[in-house]
Amino acid sequence: MGRSSLVGNLRETAEMIKFQHTVFALPFALISLVEARASSWPETRIWFWVLLAMVAARTAAMSFNRLVDAGIDAANPRTATRSLPAGRLSRSYVRAVTVGASLLFLLSAFALNPLCGKLSIPVLAVLLGYSWAKRFTAAAHLWLGFALGLAPAGAWVAAVGRIALAPIVLGAAVLFWVAGFDIIYSLQDEEFDRAQSLHSIPALMGKGRALLVARIFHVLALAGFGCFSVLVGGGGLRWAAVVAAGILLVWQHRIVQPDDLSRVNAAFFTANGVLSLLMGILFILAHALGMATPGGAG
Repeated sequence: MGRSSLVGNLRETAEMIKFQHTVFALPFALISLVEARASSWPETRIWFWVLLAMVAARTAAMSFNRLVDAGIDAANPRTATRSLPAGRLSRSYVRAVTVGASLLFLLSAFALNPLCGKLSIPVLAVLLGYSWAKRFTAAAHLWLGFALGLAPAGAWVAAVGRIALAPIVLGAAVLFWVAGFDIIYSLQDEEFDRAQSLHSIPALMGKGRALLVARIFHVLALAGFGCFSVLVGGGGLRWAAVVAAGILLVWQHRIVQPDDLSRVNAAFFTANGVLSLLMGILFILAHALGMATPGGAG
């Protein structure tokens, strides 16, 4: 393979796995990673292996999803130009990426600590299993949320070698947050999903009721973010992060209506990308200030 072909494949791979969407789960994993340590930062090796595990997990999950959904993507005008249905990447290449990323995720988990290693196989099963979910259940949105919600729990275990209530609460908040915005995103495919006998909340309930479910999920998510803030010490910056999340959640529901989906992408990526980044920055800053100030002024 020539250099130009290699660069082209790498570029297509980044587009295939939507690498920019790492912004959804990664900040919450890093929040959990630092909050697990009350008065210190995780060691450099932990940061390295957690970041590698996160990238590998997303790459494995998305590559497998593209393999499983190649036929569906080809039939859907919205997704027909993706790398696999358009023929810009081969199935054998995407299989190799999936296997390689899965092995790298397992290696990273075992390198962190024994509990991470033991949990890595069932976690990988959840990540890959999501790709089949919409074939048999409209709860696929919750499955995706659960998959991303595992990131804070995993990062906490990576930092201290055990689980606790706080990362479970944060993971539950992420679950409902992701499930809510995935419902909003899937509004675009309501008719296609129904025609193809694929399961989703919009295909099951219609756009109006689906948006109501998404709102309920986001109220639960915001409550979870608030409970997590309390569990890790609260403070002005953490509560500012929760308030900002609430504003961004309200905004995305204001700009998407059952009869107007023109701003779905703004709701899906812009609002939620800013939400996760802002929460990550403010929570980590609060932790840093708490470490630097006697009594924790975060």
